[in-house]
Amino acid sequence: MKLIIDEELCTACKQCMQVCIRDNIIVDDFAVETGSNCFECGHCMAICKQKAITLKSYEGKEDRIQDYNPRELPVGYDDLLQFLKQRRSIRWFKNKKIDNETFDKLFEGAYYSPSAQNEQDVEFVVLDDRLDEFMGLVYDIIKVEEDEFFRIKEFGDYLKDNSTKEFHPLLWEGKQLILTFSTDKTSAVIANARLELLAYSLGLGGFYSLFILKADEIDHDRLMEFFPDIDKNKHMYSTFIIGYPKKRFRRTIPHKDIKVTYF
Repeated sequence: MKLIIDEELCTACKQCMQVCIRDNIIVDDFAVETGSNCFECGHCMAICKQKAITLKSYEGKEDRIQDYNPRELPVGYDDLLQFLKQRRSIRWFKNKKIDNETFDKLFEGAYYSPSAQNEQDVEFVVLDDRLDEFMGLVYDIIKVEEDEFFRIKEFGDYLKDNSTKEFHPLLWEGKQLILTFSTDKTSAVIANARLELLAYSLGLGGFYSLFILKADEIDHDRLMEFFPDIDKNKHMYSTFIIGYPKKRFRRTIPHKDIKVTYF
């Protein structure tokens, strides 16, 4: 049993039963957990007006519980859309590194991110001091495709001699990298996307690298040797180079039309 139900507080309103997608709650005189089918989504806890339900696994985390008015959103459609419009990939960075306190603010967004089956198994790695070492491993793995992708060939040439090249072919001016690991690709991508948007709200910027992701696709086991503390069943599904933007853009640009089909 995973729920703590206060029978004295419960008013048998049945809201918890109605939002439970696992049919794990029945209500007669008060709410009762029916078995072990709960996957701790917290819907019952979040909807109860009387605060009669809590999850055992969240005991000690009461400071994370925040009441709010569900009819009042903190940001409107127009403001949020404008924020999304002004987002651009950033590759030109100041010579200034992000501190751990700022990183913690970013990961707060991922803390509240949804995940497949509520597994909540998304994990992050911030590469800073060991970034060059990691990138050397990445090249050693993905170089098998340098005949197919000229950028990988440029990357290899840069590692051999960067005296004639102004920018890193994969990192550009970036000096810090966020890697996102999970057993589920969608969970990892959503978590990193939320982190990215928070980054822009703090005056940061960055871009995603598909070439670095190739290291996991080509030789997952070898890549994971670099991360001995991470479950080998998790894959590196997102790589985000991040920093303080050197350049600021002034206007939006048109995009290709999005195709939407209604059936």
